[in-house]
Amino acid sequence: MAVRAEQMQQVLKTLVSNTPDVEGAAVVSVDGLVMSSVLPAGTDEDRVSAMAAALLSLGERSAHELQRGALEQVYVKGGSGYIILMQSGPEAVLEVIAGASAKLGMVLLDMKRAAQELARLV
Repeated sequence: MAVRAEQMQQVLKTLVSNTPDVEGAAVVSVDGLVMSSVLPAGTDEDRVSAMAAALLSLGERSAHELQRGALEQVYVKGGSGYIILMQSGPEAVLEVIAGASAKLGMVLLDMKRAAQELARLV
């Protein structure tokens, strides 16, 4: 179990360090529990994970009700940047916090790779 947690942590560290403007990342269970995170200092992991689960749930319900197919991503854009959620297997969600000047195409590409790797570990 500890080895898997360390591997998840390494995937997140690589994502944050190798993707410009990504300020933090976390893997959250669909129930809203933090599995692993690399978040900025002072960030409340429990609050972030609960909000991610709520956003994911609303996104899934919206996609279903509006007949848009299976949910792939949820974006929240604020004045200081983005929060992006991406499914990482059936049991987890990858959450990324990115700055306002982030190149979303690059962020999404790196997130997709990380989400696939994390899905194998979950």
